[in-house]
Amino acid sequence: MAALKGLLKKGLGEMDFNTGGGLINWFPGHMAAATRAIRNRLKLADLVIEVRDARIPLSSINVNLQPHLSAKRRVIALNKKDLANPNIMHKWVNYFETGKQDCIPINAHSKSSVTKLLELVELKLKEVMSKEPTLLVMVVGVPNVGKSCLINSIHQIAHSRFPVQEKMKRAAVGPLPGVTQDIAGFKIANKPSIYVLDTPGVLVPSISDIETGLKLALAGSVKDSVVGEERIAQYFLAVLNTRGTPFHWKHLNNRRVDAIANEPEENHRYDLKNLKQRKGVPNRSDLVYVEDIVAGVQRALYSTLAEFDGNVEDEGDLENLIDLQFGALQKALKIPHKASEARLMVSKKFLTLFRAGKLGPFILDDVPDAKPV
Repeated sequence: MAALKGLLKKGLGEMDFNTGGGLINWFPGHMAAATRAIRNRLKLADLVIEVRDARIPLSSINVNLQPHLSAKRRVIALNKKDLANPNIMHKWVNYFETGKQDCIPINAHSKSSVTKLLELVELKLKEVMSKEPTLLVMVVGVPNVGKSCLINSIHQIAHSRFPVQEKMKRAAVGPLPGVTQDIAGFKIANKPSIYVLDTPGVLVPSISDIETGLKLALAGSVKDSVVGEERIAQYFLAVLNTRGTPFHWKHLNNRRVDAIANEPEENHRYDLKNLKQRKGVPNRSDLVYVEDIVAGVQRALYSTLAEFDGNVEDEGDLENLIDLQFGALQKALKIPHKASEARLMVSKKFLTLFRAGKLGPFILDDVPDAKPV
């Protein structure tokens, strides 16, 4: 990993994560105001659901809020578990449990998954329920970890489970980080009355560790335009190569390629930009097309790494390998050689595949040896 750290300092390390300007200013004024509001409301909260990205269980924390959160009843919800490596996820759950911290991996889009989270919340609030007629639950987390999606799923479950009289207001959900900018409360149950507060995404005002910032950017918690798609893609390629991940994709290289072998490109209705179909009902060609793109990307990265005669632990060699892989990805993603900003186009499509889980499940953070504080 020495080469990865060297690359961060050399090329990526030119970035400056700060609040007052510089190359990267990623702490908007509304987030600073939200942080103050959240701290004040935390004093009233009976329980806090801290939503984190399951792919970055530590990098997606809000450092400034941790002292306040640790003093409250808290459940850590590791969202997007469907995108995280299940072979490692149980180690993270064990890590938090050894520190006497309740933790549950969830998929905010899954009713059964969110139901399990609510059961844990109710268990944690059992002692308070008999004493207080009204309970307040806060949902906090950094941008784009799925807080608003979780709120909407809780609403759907609560609407079918409890006799909620008033019309329930849905939380705003968007693909860009920081879309929810107002603190709003939602009643989800009666007897006792339980209110859930959705809060704006909040990031710490500065990050001394460049890699943590890049992990947040890769997971989508920082807007791509702030960091730069090429920088993010370069970092992800460095991670894949130093971990040897493309070698694990070797068995996938024999995947099917018969259904669309002779189909012209214009027949495919799948939009790689967001991995959603343009129109119509899903058909086999659409699905096969995406699988074929993914297989091509994986083969390209495997081939370049397998044929590379350098050392991925050497900073210079790793940088050269990544340059070669950008070229291989350009071919795999069918981006014209003479296209202007081809490297940027490669980066955008490559990141789209990762964020949609098409390249497989990942957990970018390493499980610490020490117990959580």
